[in-house]
Amino acid sequence: MGRRKSGRMKPLNLTVSPSPHCHSGARITGVSFSFLLALLPAAVLGVTYYGFDAVRVMGASVASAMLAEALIQSVFRKPITLADGSAAVSGLLLALILPASVPLYVVVVANFAGIIIGKQCFGGLGANPLNPALVGWAIIRITKTWGGFLDFDLMLINYDTGFILQYPLAVLKARGPEALSRFDTLALFLGKQTGGIGASAVICLLLGGLYLVVRGVIRWELPLCFLLGVAAVSGIFWMANKTTYASPLFHLLTGNVMIGAFFLATENGSSPVNRWGLVIFGLGCGTFTVILRAWSIYPDGVVFSCLLMSLFVPMLDKLKAKQIVARPTPLTALSKPAEERTRL
Repeated sequence: MGRRKSGRMKPLNLTVSPSPHCHSGARITGVSFSFLLALLPAAVLGVTYYGFDAVRVMGASVASAMLAEALIQSVFRKPITLADGSAAVSGLLLALILPASVPLYVVVVANFAGIIIGKQCFGGLGANPLNPALVGWAIIRITKTWGGFLDFDLMLINYDTGFILQYPLAVLKARGPEALSRFDTLALFLGKQTGGIGASAVICLLLGGLYLVVRGVIRWELPLCFLLGVAAVSGIFWMANKTTYASPLFHLLTGNVMIGAFFLATENGSSPVNRWGLVIFGLGCGTFTVILRAWSIYPDGVVFSCLLMSLFVPMLDKLKAKQIVARPTPLTALSKPAEERTRL
């Protein structure tokens, strides 16, 4: 036998990075394009209802989101990443949950705040703890002088859409479940209801969300648990007092539930990466959505519930499935002959 070479082992240069560690081959540009394609039917339906005003808001929102990202990256001398499409997706998502008559300066300010505060200040795409579109919307809602711009009954009063121009959740909040008899369930499912430009297009968002699930762009656990959370909690409230709380089906078909389950909560940077984290995150979003609808001053609670659950993502990412560890071989067995070891 040759003599073993002496010497020290060269140190390995290992890069320590957060999960996930496996690459599926998907690119950010492809993911963004899939999101835009999935949102296209809802955007088109919004244009058919609200005309050029919807186009105006969506165009201004996408353009201002991309401009905000380019400016902040230029200021900090970072590579311009507009080509990945993530800013365009954020801008379109924000537009779809806004009324068609919202002033454009409000849209621009909301996008700048969402992109800069909710995304770029934390390092950009993938490092953002909050969805930029949700941050922009929340700033509009909590601002004293701008909160009225999200009053759909007031902002959409001059449109002729062919359906009841009353926000279903506002009617529930003001008059209770008895006043909901004017809303037809099939009409709500087909998107014939007042709301955001595309957020009320329930069937379009459902089909778009299923397209993302089938393509593997988003995980199925999160939207399913989101919808289950809404249905379960609203069902408990409804069975407890049907004169005060609406049915689970009404909650599923109104407001931002469908766009929240498939598009807002599934933003990669602000959602968990493991299965149990996705399950808890989705159930939490659905639960807090119904609680905020029932007990807060706001008609809908989807945006705030998603923002709230995003704060728990670092903790949810630590939840891992139990690892299967092979049973160690006893040391006494190693001292026996090979024939006996094979029998153990």
